[in-house]
Amino acid sequence: MTEDKSVAISKLTPDELLNIIGLTPADNIQSLDTAVPWKSKMIGGQIRGLFGYQRMLKSIGKDISLFGPWAIAAAWQSTLLDTVLEPIKAAARLAVGASRNPDAIADVNGWIYKSYSRLLYTMTGFFIADGKFDREKAARICTTPKGKEFLENYMGEFGELERLYNNIGLTRLKAMKELLKCLLVLITEQPYADGYLPFATTDSGGKSRRSFEEYLAENHRRLENLYAQNAFDIKEYSERATGGIIGCSDFEYVEGSLLHRVRLRHYPVRNRIRPNGKVIYMATPLINKPELFDLAPDKSVVEALLKKGYEIYMVDHGDPGWEETELGLDFYGKTIPDFYIDLIKKRHPDSEIYVMAYCMGGTLMMPYLARRAEERIAARKKMDIKKVALMASPVKFDDEESGHAPIRRLIRRDYDPYLMKELFGAVNIPPQVIEAGMNEIQPGVQYTVVLGFYGRAQQREAITDAAPFLYWLTRGTKFPVTAHVQWIQNVFIGNQIYEGTYCLPSTNPKFDGRPVNMNILKKAGVRIFDYKGSRDPIAPAGSCVAGETWGMAGGGNVPFTSGQLNRVIEKNIGHIFVVSRKLLAQYLEMVEDFYED
Repeated sequence: MTEDKSVAISKLTPDELLNIIGLTPADNIQSLDTAVPWKSKMIGGQIRGLFGYQRMLKSIGKDISLFGPWAIAAAWQSTLLDTVLEPIKAAARLAVGASRNPDAIADVNGWIYKSYSRLLYTMTGFFIADGKFDREKAARICTTPKGKEFLENYMGEFGELERLYNNIGLTRLKAMKELLKCLLVLITEQPYADGYLPFATTDSGGKSRRSFEEYLAENHRRLENLYAQNAFDIKEYSERATGGIIGCSDFEYVEGSLLHRVRLRHYPVRNRIRPNGKVIYMATPLINKPELFDLAPDKSVVEALLKKGYEIYMVDHGDPGWEETELGLDFYGKTIPDFYIDLIKKRHPDSEIYVMAYCMGGTLMMPYLARRAEERIAARKKMDIKKVALMASPVKFDDEESGHAPIRRLIRRDYDPYLMKELFGAVNIPPQVIEAGMNEIQPGVQYTVVLGFYGRAQQREAITDAAPFLYWLTRGTKFPVTAHVQWIQNVFIGNQIYEGTYCLPSTNPKFDGRPVNMNILKKAGVRIFDYKGSRDPIAPAGSCVAGETWGMAGGGNVPFTSGQLNRVIEKNIGHIFVVSRKLLAQYLEMVEDFYED
């Protein structure tokens, strides 16, 4: 752009530039406390209704007591519906197969995020010279007709994207717009008319802790750092920064461990570290990459425990395909741990085996250990796994004390197992569907994650430091459809594990297909380390009660850390505390003490 220096205009204000965009879905004019994908919900409800009607018609067709006009009408309407629903099913499965969001509305939002971030990058770059924000250039642009035209054109493009947006409330796009608002302050070097300064640190009374010049300097660094790494879109940036690979510790897959898409990783004790003769079996959730245990140097449970001499084995569920669609929780919660623990015992016949499990991995591990205890005691053998460390692992699901009432209401309202099987029966539940449910029970999480990332960006190392976690967070794994239906119906809604009605297979006919006796964990001498967070909406503290209920409990629903008993630790933390070096160090100190006791 050629700058016009011959004619001056009054200096633009950030309010004038922002007013060009006008009010849009990115502004949360409804003052909602979370993101609401209203278009997706509306269309999803219509599709759910169509599939529900088709299911009713099919049930009528199978009713041999109906003949004549009713049966003919049902068959005709069912055939007609097939012509509508088959393309919907095909589109959903093709999207999942291509690793895209099967929700076309949400897919458009993904394009908007990318386009908005590119605009932020190019507009910021116009004011960057030799890595620094050029204040003189910004001042010239704000006071010339061509400069004004340039800025107005950009505001128009931002506005077009915002008006295309399909969500409302505390959204990811709203967080991105906060960064745009910050950029406008830096360009014009003026606060908004109401005194608002994005990303300003304030005291309890809302007054800025820094002078305006200090504010500008801090936010110059913020934009310079984000521009240097092109980190305006958290998903795209994390993929580029990590190269699609996360995890900092070397491992090998155990030979002969492949069962369907599931494999067992072995992290051997490192050179020059003396093995302590103990093995840890890490049970991971079905919906996340296992690298949460091993995100990055100094943010790795695996790394820390290897330094203590533990041999580590970790379950890697891989990316389930069509052959895994019929696999249920019996496979993932019994067949897999049986096979892998036997492999480990053959490789380390004289070593003690401990368990460490995160979230769903721990939920499924508890009935497994109880069934294992039943089988071994019946065979007159001692229980061979006597210590299990749980991280944010819920086992109680009710509408009262557990804290799971919101998600149980959501499931009852929206979850349709028939629809899940019809749409995803050949490709499994995509991570975007799981993510949508998680967002419902974490108010504003889409907004807070992005805003928090931008908020820390005045320190360049904070951007790089966040990349592995952001990659893990934005790229879940598919959930085998049959196992997912069983997880929702039997565990979340049925509360079968806590109620003592959860069934597992067994090689012993006495137990095969029968409810697991959770109380046998105490007779077997199993000790539970139960680590949970009071700010955890996914696994609320009231649902993480394994240590208070089973095994060597100390009695009563109170924290206890006595020797030879369970250890129940509740901290003021959220669900994914391992991304904090401080919180991770606290956890590791406690869990190591538990293992060594």
